[in-house]
Amino acid sequence: MKYLLSLFAIVVLFSCQSQKVQSKYSTIEYEAGACFGFCPIYKMTIQADRTAVLEAEHFNFSKGTGKDEFSKPREGTFTTTIKETDYNKLLTLLDDLDVKNLNDKYGNNNVTDLPTSYLRIKFADGTSKNTEDYGKRGSEKLMKVYQFFEDLKQNQQWTKVK
Repeated sequence: MKYLLSLFAIVVLFSCQSQKVQSKYSTIEYEAGACFGFCPIYKMTIQADRTAVLEAEHFNFSKGTGKDEFSKPREGTFTTTIKETDYNKLLTLLDDLDVKNLNDKYGNNNVTDLPTSYLRIKFADGTSKNTEDYGKRGSEKLMKVYQFFEDLKQNQQWTKVK
């Protein structure tokens, strides 16, 4: 009985260990471009191991909302490891998008003063997909992904490296 109980305990312990999810995305990159107003300008790159780099230019962390922000130095380069739950949520959002079948370009170029976003995905199989979205309104699902990246700037522990 003692051996049976020990065997059962070992099986339970091994079954409770979290399974490491193998991402089909090797690199996820999102870039938010400028507009004539105070749109955040940054690029965030996330690797499959959840390490991330945020290259913040203007209007990401600064309190100022004036054009003189452009004359100040860029806000900096930051690193973090994305929380596992947030990374898994990002993967779910991307899977829901059907990334490989996104259009290469979205937006109405007849309108001025809108920011452009770039979503660049490198897959583990070596392929990639780049999508440009002028106005950041390509689809409802894309807008959720854009907002998720905006939220990551605030809900992760970023460390300034330069």
